[in-house]
Amino acid sequence: MSKLPSRTRALGDLGERLACDALAKRGYILVERNWRCAEGEVDIIARDGAVWVFAEIKTRRGCNAGLPEDGLTPHKAERLVRLAQAYLAAHDLYEVDWRIDFVGIELDGLGAVKRMNIVPGAVVG
Repeated sequence: MSKLPSRTRALGDLGERLACDALAKRGYILVERNWRCAEGEVDIIARDGAVWVFAEIKTRRGCNAGLPEDGLTPHKAERLVRLAQAYLAAHDLYEVDWRIDFVGIELDGLGAVKRMNIVPGAVVG
């Protein structure tokens, strides 16, 4: 069960849906959302051709919370690498190409997308 407040969780869910749609338009094939293990959670797991993609989604509404990209800290990046490795091991995917993408989404005060930044290979594993 999520420990986030319902407004925060709802914003995250909206961002993940928007990211899924944008990634699908780019040709990614969605494999799984919100995969969890003891280490944490991966927002989106997809395939971009033969490459496995682990996508971190950060959504912000308004200016007060800073840029979505600010949420991709070095600590978070390290954790994403461990999560990707855990997923690959759990699914016996030892000899596959993979990367970690980042999707930063800014919404305006009415909830419309103001900016979406998709960064393939944002984190080097």
